[in-house]
Amino acid sequence: MEKCRVKVWDVPTRLFHWLLVLLTVGALITGFLGGGLIEFHGQLGLAIAGLLVFRLAWGVVGSTYARFTQFVPGPARVFAYLRGQWHGLGHNPLGAFSVLGLLALMLFQAGSGLVADDDISFAGPLRALASQSTADCFTKLHKLNVWLILGLVSLHILSVIFYAVVKKNNLLFPMFTGYKTVDDPTLEPARGGGWLSFILAVLIAVAAVWIANGGLNPPPPPPPPQTAPAW
Repeated sequence: MEKCRVKVWDVPTRLFHWLLVLLTVGALITGFLGGGLIEFHGQLGLAIAGLLVFRLAWGVVGSTYARFTQFVPGPARVFAYLRGQWHGLGHNPLGAFSVLGLLALMLFQAGSGLVADDDISFAGPLRALASQSTADCFTKLHKLNVWLILGLVSLHILSVIFYAVVKKNNLLFPMFTGYKTVDDPTLEPARGGGWLSFILAVLIAVAAVWIANGGLNPPPPPPPPQTAPAW
């Protein structure tokens, strides 16, 4: 059967993927090293939060295979995949679960970091909105969730290697080029996700970062008036 080249991943989806990789590596390094890098760790966390919100918006207004309605699997699709009867583009059903799980963990990590407090040199930009017990709880969960993220990322990498070596299906290459070589010429290329959709998703992400950075926090109380010393 003649193979054909089909567009799967749009540019914003590919940029999201690789930017998330870079920012996550930076956040892990600065988080583990701590010290003077902890403020930079917080800035990376805000950038990751904005990127994740962009992906959520792009999952609604983006191109075909970036949309959640297209790749979030139902039971029928999962069983078809397990029987070897699934022939589609984009994320396969099991890969979709991995993507959704990673997005959920990353969203929790970014959100918990906003109210985290290490009682030394860092407090999240929304720390003032949480009680001490809530901040302590989310700080502990923030540290524990790192290991869940590392575990799921490791499984993700191993699955990519498995598909490349065993199934001779390179999942990484299309995330660079945007195109996949397939045997089925009836598969539709990605459509939609134009400039207006991209601008809308970016604006939503920028607004989310502004709020996450304390844009809606009440202003701090004014300092007490200084009184002249009585001589």
